[in-house]
Amino acid sequence: MNLILLEEGEAASREAALDGRRAQHIREVLRARPGDVLRVGAVGGPVGTARVVSLDAAGVVLGDLRLDAAPPAPWFDLVLAVPRPKVLHRLWAPLASLGVRRIALVNAAKVERFYFDTHWLDPAAYAPLLREGLEQAGATAVPEVSLHRAFRPFVEDDVPRLFPDAPKFVAHPRLGPQAPAPAFSTNPPPGSPLPLVAVGPEGGWTDFELGLLQKAGFIPLTLGVRPLRTDVACAAVAGALGGASVSITPERTNEP
Repeated sequence: MNLILLEEGEAASREAALDGRRAQHIREVLRARPGDVLRVGAVGGPVGTARVVSLDAAGVVLGDLRLDAAPPAPWFDLVLAVPRPKVLHRLWAPLASLGVRRIALVNAAKVERFYFDTHWLDPAAYAPLLREGLEQAGATAVPEVSLHRAFRPFVEDDVPRLFPDAPKFVAHPRLGPQAPAPAFSTNPPPGSPLPLVAVGPEGGWTDFELGLLQKAGFIPLTLGVRPLRTDVACAAVAGALGGASVSITPERTNEP
């Protein structure tokens, strides 16, 4: 946990009294003491610091809240064919960590019907996991989640409405001639259109689904010939879209 997330009411008060998982983390992992300064952030708002006023087995009190810095901004949107329940469970936190703004969960030909019965599609189940992902990444913007059971109406009607100006990509292995994918900023300027990526089921998109997506403006994007599991594919796509950078340490010289 690299950031203690505060709810709106907690962030607006002079002191925030925390219990449960957050207090336990402060006591047992951070091993904080009264007077220590911690990194905090308001859900959906700025980040900053807070000072530990007191802590005991019942909870932790934070004071001197200073929330005056901008957090990392979400930088891409995701269309995701509903994966197997255990995969969906382990995806929620990483998706928030990666900086996804909107997650549109969709049906597809190779999505089993019973996937929609999982409790991991219940906001009460996945909301804490999204917050865990934000705490890991030092971010505060909770991804918006929507569920779409009909694929064709989603692609033809909802995508133009929800993502009108987005550069659109559909991930699929074993494509033909390839060109380098464009790199997008992982901290985009406010108001700029964010890329939208469609990641299919582990069995892949059907030709019909690929045709609908391409007709809607989705450009095929491939990471090579290897079919990937959904969780691996999401992380790999994020890396491909964001590009990579290497920190180069200047050569040391013997000059004074």
